[in-house]
Amino acid sequence: MPPLSLILIACVIIGLDVASAHTNTCSDEIAHLEALVEQSMGTSVAKPTLMQSIDAQLHRQPTRESVRRAEEDAKLKFAAILARAKTLNANGKTTQCIQSVAEAKRLLGIY
Repeated sequence: MPPLSLILIACVIIGLDVASAHTNTCSDEIAHLEALVEQSMGTSVAKPTLMQSIDAQLHRQPTRESVRRAEEDAKLKFAAILARAKTLNANGKTTQCIQSVAEAKRLLGIY
């Protein structure tokens, strides 16, 4: 078999491997995020967080209520992003799904 044919066959095999890995990547990443959050319930390892508010920058001390509200807002945003990722994954929109997973990781502080 000519070397060009061997190179072509190798490229096709590698391309199929990459395509199948890419398809499973988003599902795997979603499962990993869910497991991480479930595993760390009650700890600060994987709690979603949002950016610091303007009030926090104005030298105001946070109250228990404002901290609770901020944590709840972050959890709701994380849940919405993860739900969007699952929907995109189910619809075969892998690139957008991976972008949503990356956004969810940023909320968890995982880069």
